[in-house]
Amino acid sequence: MKILKIAFKNINSLRGDHEIDFTQEPFISSSLFAITGPTGSGKSTLLDVISLALYGKVPRIPGSRPISKTDIEKYGTILTRNQKEAIARVTYECKYGTFSSQWNISTNRNDKLRDNDMEIYDHQKQALITDKKSEVPDKNEELIGLSYDQFIKAAMLAQGEFAQFLKVTKKERGALLEKITGTGIYRSIGQKVYEMNGLLNKDIEQQQHEIKILKDNLLADEILEQKKTELKSKTEAQEKHQKEIEKLKKSLDLKKEVRKKTTAITFSKEEWDVAENKLKAFDSDHGAPLKLHEKVQDVSEDLRNWNLLNREIINLKSELSGVRESLNTNLESTTSLIAKVSEFIHIETSSTDLSQNLTDFRNKILELQEKRNEKRADYRLEKARFDAELNATGLSLNDSNPDHARIEITEQIEKIEKSIKTWNEEFKVIDSDEIEKLRNTIQREYKITREATRQYAVIEEKHKDLKRNTADHEKLQPQLRSLPPEIEKHRSQVKLVKTRLENLNLKRENQLLKASLEQHRHKLKDGEACPLCGSLQHPYAEHLPEKDDHLYEEIKKVEKQLEDQSGLLNTYVANFSNFKQQAQELEVKNKSLSRNLQELKTAFNEKFSEINNGQNLSEFEDRCDQLENKLEKLSDFEKACKKLQHLKTALPILEKLQSIFQEGRLVREKLDKLYQGKDIQQDVELYQNRWISLESDLKNLKNTREKLKKKLNEKQNQAQKLEKELELVLKEKGFESVKEGYAVLIPDAEVHGLRTERQKIEKTINDARASINLLEGQLEELQKQDPEIKEEALREKLEEQNEQVQIIAGQCKELDRLIKNHEHDLIKMCKLQEQIAEKEKQTRRWRMLNELIGDRTGNKFNDFAQDLTLSRLIKLANVRLKGLSDRYLIDKPADEEDDGLVAIDEHMGGQRRSVKTLSGGETFILSLSMALALSDLASKNVEINSLFIDEGFGTLDPETLDQTLDTLEKLQAESSKTIGIISHVDSLKERISTQIKLTRNGQGYSRLEIS
Repeated sequence: MKILKIAFKNINSLRGDHEIDFTQEPFISSSLFAITGPTGSGKSTLLDVISLALYGKVPRIPGSRPISKTDIEKYGTILTRNQKEAIARVTYECKYGTFSSQWNISTNRNDKLRDNDMEIYDHQKQALITDKKSEVPDKNEELIGLSYDQFIKAAMLAQGEFAQFLKVTKKERGALLEKITGTGIYRSIGQKVYEMNGLLNKDIEQQQHEIKILKDNLLADEILEQKKTELKSKTEAQEKHQKEIEKLKKSLDLKKEVRKKTTAITFSKEEWDVAENKLKAFDSDHGAPLKLHEKVQDVSEDLRNWNLLNREIINLKSELSGVRESLNTNLESTTSLIAKVSEFIHIETSSTDLSQNLTDFRNKILELQEKRNEKRADYRLEKARFDAELNATGLSLNDSNPDHARIEITEQIEKIEKSIKTWNEEFKVIDSDEIEKLRNTIQREYKITREATRQYAVIEEKHKDLKRNTADHEKLQPQLRSLPPEIEKHRSQVKLVKTRLENLNLKRENQLLKASLEQHRHKLKDGEACPLCGSLQHPYAEHLPEKDDHLYEEIKKVEKQLEDQSGLLNTYVANFSNFKQQAQELEVKNKSLSRNLQELKTAFNEKFSEINNGQNLSEFEDRCDQLENKLEKLSDFEKACKKLQHLKTALPILEKLQSIFQEGRLVREKLDKLYQGKDIQQDVELYQNRWISLESDLKNLKNTREKLKKKLNEKQNQAQKLEKELELVLKEKGFESVKEGYAVLIPDAEVHGLRTERQKIEKTINDARASINLLEGQLEELQKQDPEIKEEALREKLEEQNEQVQIIAGQCKELDRLIKNHEHDLIKMCKLQEQIAEKEKQTRRWRMLNELIGDRTGNKFNDFAQDLTLSRLIKLANVRLKGLSDRYLIDKPADEEDDGLVAIDEHMGGQRRSVKTLSGGETFILSLSMALALSDLASKNVEINSLFIDEGFGTLDPETLDQTLDTLEKLQAESSKTIGIISHVDSLKERISTQIKLTRNGQGYSRLEIS
């Protein structure tokens, strides 16, 4: 795309008509030019003209919508002050041909702004493509290949947006590159892969959902590592507290030992007394039992085995009873679980089909949930269509009451149809094509009438100028007739005064001459010759004639009179000359005006013969207003037709919405009736796990019961056999039963104890005496080691440490639980993935493609393609950057860096910096290289041959400025691009010979000059 010509009228401070033709000199010789001028003179206005003519927008007015008359009135821009019309037209060349796009706005006779107009013209076909202002920007975008935002970033870099491409987010960069390079196909491919993969993998979505749940429950690697580290740290802290507890326990044990020693001393003294009494009572207490024991001592081992067998039998019976109770409990739990499951799945079930019924119920619920989700998706889709239709009408309805909405839409349709019927009767049209045809006809008539109004206003202004000049000429005629006689009269008077003055001056000269000879007269002697006249007689040598003393005053008076008369004469002559010149100029102007007026009238009558019926300017303006009102009515008519169409389209959609809503409600009611929970998978899994646990417990309990019965029988047989053998032996020794014989049996240890008890008692007495001495010595040593801290304080500290240990132990337990749950979920997820892998053999190719490039929005593959494009762009930018600076290279940001691009500082050892941290000059150099690279990259699909750079050069040092200009000149020479630089840098003005100069006058307007 290349801009060939810019033409505009009354835009901002540039009043009047202006044209810049890049196909003529001096731009043919040098396509690198500068746009110079002081601040506020209108340099950036040239960029406004381009964007306004192409897209109906300018960068300096906020908002993404096209400029309206409201914006112009609000911001006081675009239309030059005190002017009635503004026009912006750009002629450009692209791969589809040569086109002219125009934007214009004007005021009515009440000085109120009309709505602006836009049109686009095809020079090859010599035909107007469209004059609908809503279509022109889109058509230009289609022809040029760039939207408004992309155009100002890639071709027309306005103030404040020069470095924007460097700093925009990844998403915005991708959108721009996608349009310029034509890589939108990658987004479509990614979406198609995603859709195909979704169709082929529907059977394994359930398992994928389970994996997703497990993944959501998994700990992130960082969190898992953190938990492990935290567990280790807590364990170490627990050990530290444990050591402190041991230390406190030792201190408490020491105090306890002191008390113990004190108590022991007292006890030893008491023991001494008790031992002496025991020794006396021993002999009388244990004589008889020892004799009975000696009778059964030979069968003591069998008696003890008999007693042991009986105790084991009792224990086995107790265990067997516990197993029976557990079996009953298991049966109750099983019955309760079956009842709960039956209630849960709403059908009677038994132990044989419980697991299968649960699975069937889960599948049924999942199927209903999927149907519900499908209905929701269908509802959202139709709701979006319905909202789109309503948004197009500007109608706002209450979604909660469809019947009310249907009634309101029906009322709106009836109301609009009534209005359309009225308009049909007024305009005699019935469909949109006829409306468009009539609108074009009226619009053409309106444009012709408005143009006729403007030209008629020019004719009337010319006619007024002619009348005014004629009146001025007639006013001059009396002066031109009266001045010549006056001039002659004063000329004669001046001549007379001059003659009189000459005579007076001559007389004065004679007088002076006589006065100069006075000293010679005094030397004259009679009879001697006069040296002047040779006379011998000197009658006036002594008697001089009287001197005229009033002559000088009279000369002064006459000179003053001559000066006055000459001045008056000169005034009359000058006035006459001026009046005569004015009259001649007025005659020339009148002749030119008459001729021009006649030409304008002739041209007007020829051009507007169809509408020229002798109207005056007011009638033309009235006709414009009438046509404008008709156009507004037709616009309302057309809008009403479109609104009617949208409303009629919305009605069946509303009915479909109601149908989907009813079907969805039935599915939801059925689902709510069957299942009220949140996660059917989890609920079913809980029941199944409980069932498996009960079955396993039942099996284990039955096995235990059988083992206990077998063991009990064995023990009972052994006990009966041994009891029979013992009865025979004990009866011979005088015992009636085995139980009686076992009753007198004293354990060997007891017998040995009785025998040694006496020795022990004696020893106790001796030991008590020695112990008392020893304990008293030990007590003295312990009291020296005992700390001064009270036992209560030590116990409080110990309690605090124990509480800390318990808290940390609880935390360690929780951390260990989380880690083990994570490991368990990982194992379960791996098993599910193995199952999915078996099913994915048929769909592996599409799944692999989907993992690589597929997603719902197509962003994954598109982002990959745009990343490659950005890499290519950065490579080209770095090539351009070498010609500007050897310090920086541009690179993509790393994951941990800012989303903007990165500058690599070669002078600082390859340090990476965000471009947002660069100075103004550094940012300018990098952004200029990026803009040039963008033009290089875009040349494959959108050839950008016009580049406008608005300011930024003032941030460069002289050396960098020279390098930048060398690069731009080289670029222009290599690519034949038209490059315009807007700046006020003096050295830039001197370096670039071709210039568009803007200057301001004292009235706030600017003038444009090309050199």
